[in-house]
Amino acid sequence: MSDTLESLRRKINGAADLESVVRTMKVLAASNIHQYEKAVAALGDYYHTVELGLIACFRQVWEPTVAEREKQTQSATIGAVVFGSDQGLVGQFNDVLTDYVVSTLHAMPVNKKVWAVGERVYSRLEDSGLPMAGLFSVPNSVNSITPLVGQILIEAEAQKEKGKTIQLYIFHNRPKSGAIYEPVSQRLLPLDEKWRSGVTGQRWPTTNIPETIHGVEQALRGLIANYLFVSLFRACAESLASENASRLAAMQRAEKNIDELLEDLNRVFHRLRQSSIDEELFDVISGSEALAQKR
Repeated sequence: MSDTLESLRRKINGAADLESVVRTMKVLAASNIHQYEKAVAALGDYYHTVELGLIACFRQVWEPTVAEREKQTQSATIGAVVFGSDQGLVGQFNDVLTDYVVSTLHAMPVNKKVWAVGERVYSRLEDSGLPMAGLFSVPNSVNSITPLVGQILIEAEAQKEKGKTIQLYIFHNRPKSGAIYEPVSQRLLPLDEKWRSGVTGQRWPTTNIPETIHGVEQALRGLIANYLFVSLFRACAESLASENASRLAAMQRAEKNIDELLEDLNRVFHRLRQSSIDEELFDVISGSEALAQKR
C-alpha cells in the first residue's frame, strides 16, 4: 500500500512541477504577444507616413522606367517568403499556413522559389513539394526583426542582379482576436501601375498641395525602400504575435489538463491514504480486542 502511495506522490509532484513550467511559458507568451502587438501598432503610423510620401511623389511624376523594370511578365519567377515557427507547442500554426501557401502557389503556373522563416514550416513546405530556396531563423525579439528583414531584402536584390524578374509574395499568420489567427498573403513586387493606383487612390489629409524636396526620383526610391521594409517588418511582427497567441492557447489547454490530472491523482491518493489509515486502525482495534480477551 505504501509503494502505491509513494508512486502517486511522485506523480503528483511531477505534475505540479510541470504545471509550474506551463505557467511560466504562459507568462512569457503573453509578454511576447504584447511587445509584438505594440510593434505592429507603432508601424501603423509609420506606414501611413510612407504612403503619404508616395502619394506626394506620384502626384508629381511616375517614373516609367521603374514601372517597366518591375513589370510582371509570364516568365517571371515567383519568390515567396513564408513566416513560420522555429519552435513547437504552437498547435496547427505551421500546418494551417503551409496548406494556405501550397494552395495559393499551386494556382500560379510559373517558376517558384520559396524562402522559409522557421525550420518547422520549412520542413512542411519541403514535404509538400515546393522548391525551397533558403531558410531564415525566426527572430526572438522585436529588435531581431530588422536584421531578418535586411537579409530578405538583400536576397531579393540578389535575384534582380542576376537578371531574374521576380514577383515577391509574403505569407504569414495574422492575429484576429484572442488565440485566433488567419493565414494571409501580400504581393510586394512588382511595383506596377496597379500598385501605384492603389496608393494614389487614398485621399490627401489636407487641402495643401504636397511637394517633394531634393528631387522626386531620390525621394521615391527612398520611400519605396521604406515601403518594402515596413511591409516585411509588419508581416514578421504579426506572425510572431500569432505564434505566441497560439502557444498561449496551447499552454492554457495544457494547464487545464494538468489541473484535471492533479485533481484525479489527489482524489485517488487521499482515498488510498484513508483506506490505509482505516486498515491500520482496524489492526489496532483487533489487536486491542484480542489482548482484552486473553485477560
